[in-house]
Amino acid sequence: MNVIVDTLPETPRPTARITAARRFGWLLRREFWEHRGGFLWAPLVAGAASLVLSAMGIVLAMVAARGKFRGDTEITLHDGTSVSINGLDLNMLTSRMGHEELARLGDGIDLTLIMASGWPFLVLAFVVFFYCLGALYDERRDRSVLFWKSLPLSDGETVLSKVASAVLVAPLLATIASILTMFGFLVLVSLVVLFYGGNPVTLLWGPASPLLLSLQYLAAIPVYALWALPTVGWLLLCSSWARSKPFLWAVVLPLLAGILVAWLEFLGVLGDVTWPFFRNVVLRALTSIFPMTFMDFEYLRDVDFSLPGAARQLMSPAGVYRNLASVDLWGGVLAGAAMIFAAVRLRRWRDEG
Repeated sequence: MNVIVDTLPETPRPTARITAARRFGWLLRREFWEHRGGFLWAPLVAGAASLVLSAMGIVLAMVAARGKFRGDTEITLHDGTSVSINGLDLNMLTSRMGHEELARLGDGIDLTLIMASGWPFLVLAFVVFFYCLGALYDERRDRSVLFWKSLPLSDGETVLSKVASAVLVAPLLATIASILTMFGFLVLVSLVVLFYGGNPVTLLWGPASPLLLSLQYLAAIPVYALWALPTVGWLLLCSSWARSKPFLWAVVLPLLAGILVAWLEFLGVLGDVTWPFFRNVVLRALTSIFPMTFMDFEYLRDVDFSLPGAARQLMSPAGVYRNLASVDLWGGVLAGAAMIFAAVRLRRWRDEG
């Protein structure tokens, strides 16, 4: 007996719709994996180098102090009394310190932490500079732009993913590396304090504010992203436009423009505009990616560094976010957005090697 089985045609499975947010996430992951050496490892290596050099300096200081504090040493405290310290016993010194002295000690430690954790941020500026400079030029040079254009990805999405990588992803990773460096430095100094008989909790972790500084670093990323847009836009524009040597075009053109303005001012054609032009055009185009350049120095003039806790005011949200009311910041944002738009248009039409 033959059995006939009727089979229905297989219903095609519905394809998952790829949203714009998902495509953008893939583009960000692509940028990270292609440049993780600069985005991730460079700040971490810079922080590790900072810790190694700090450890070497601490060892040299300990050797020097060993010969200096062999005898009894008298230290005068805030109440006028003197403490005789034999062999630099930090526990004895800490027990006699008042609240004001501990607060000032915390200021000194906070300033030291800011300086010790600054290496990843310095590396960040150079990483972002050369990343933006080669972001669109390199893909034209190796002809990989033709492959990426064959995918269902728009030029705007591609360029904006590079902008987000430069102003958000790279600063976030550098900030994490800076925070790790900060706590690593505190652990390193804590070992020294223990060696000399001190209590690191009382002498270091209590007066200092590493958690507050870490939160302030993270909170400053959005303001940094806005402030860095003119440099990022200018470098991406040069990267998409230059047929060769984008570094020379990106650096030489603003400098030549500044020299031309200074020459015209010297001839009397223009008024006193050289320094405003250099500050608002040349420096904004080349140095806005450097951390701390967004700081409002008028705000720093109002900070009384003679009072306890003044070091924490350097990166306080009140000082950082007041830049959102600055005309310079939003003028730079508009200029950066215009140059990013021009870079998108140029990428659409220029794909030669």
